[in-house]
Amino acid sequence: MGKFKSFLERKNIVVSGKRYGVDALGAMAQGLFASLLIGTIIATIGEQAGLQWLVDIGGFAKSMAGPAMAASIAFALGTPNLVLFSMLAVGAAANKLGGAGGPLAVYVVTIFASEFGKAVSKETKIDILVTPLVTIAVGIGLSYWWAPGIGSAASSLGEVIMWATTKQPFLMGILVSVIVGMALTLPISSAAICAALSLTGLAGGAALAGCCAQMVGFAVLSFRENRWNGIISQGLGTSMLQMGNIVKNPRIWIAPTLVSAITGPIATCLFKLEMNGPAIASGMGTCGLVGPIGVYTGWMQEVTAGTRAAITGTDWIDLIAISIIIPAILTIIIGTLMRKAGWIKDGDLKLD
Repeated sequence: MGKFKSFLERKNIVVSGKRYGVDALGAMAQGLFASLLIGTIIATIGEQAGLQWLVDIGGFAKSMAGPAMAASIAFALGTPNLVLFSMLAVGAAANKLGGAGGPLAVYVVTIFASEFGKAVSKETKIDILVTPLVTIAVGIGLSYWWAPGIGSAASSLGEVIMWATTKQPFLMGILVSVIVGMALTLPISSAAICAALSLTGLAGGAALAGCCAQMVGFAVLSFRENRWNGIISQGLGTSMLQMGNIVKNPRIWIAPTLVSAITGPIATCLFKLEMNGPAIASGMGTCGLVGPIGVYTGWMQEVTAGTRAAITGTDWIDLIAISIIIPAILTIIIGTLMRKAGWIKDGDLKLD
């Protein structure tokens, strides 16, 4: 047992929740952002501007989602170069065979293939042949074996969540908004979760509302301490920056979470806001304005398909209200009451 443990340490194979649930999942979201999401944005700009070359660039970027995710995850796991480069083929296979749930298939398969690759790396004199051969063989073999089932399960779960949201928009609006919003602030990836579950439609709108409530909420709640730098870093960056302060005083998380429980059902019941752009955008909130851009992308797709007559002024008002205005106002009100009650003190939200 001691030799096996020593072998794992030597190979940098760390079996832990942080390594697989935080590092790998966060990297997967970055891979998705650098391929599918940015490609969608570029293609949308090209379509609106009538520039086919931008549409083509966006298409190329979107087509590399599988390899980008796999390489990002493998990098986060600390794989040697030959394993890392071999992941491009593994990611392409897992994403394609996983269908609508491809991102989750890529996530699971890449972890196993990466660890197998690390185990054999530099163990032979013909490493340049053995390492990529084992990595690709394990990865693509598992893709054929697991990816269809994993993809189907993830897709089915996402469909159940979306179905339940249409049937119970108030209750599910609260649950989806709060859970995905909290996931965004935690050191895991809400974007990767939404992408893995293909979470779009009304449920995607609730997820967007929850993420915006956390980001905009913490931005305005901490304005006294962080001023405009905090507005930008949290409102357009990530509310995850407050995680250290949350550990010190968990009460600072109450206001943004309570706001997400309010804006979620407003999005689903009152505005009937749907995210029909890329699923990853459902979990991005106002980060780089990716969430609202995703909604706009969905609108344009609907207009092109003839299912939406046009994008109206009301559509824009609803989107801006749920993404920025309502979360900001509600958080200011709740935050003021909490400061008066002594639950939040000056400096509690200060970012280093």
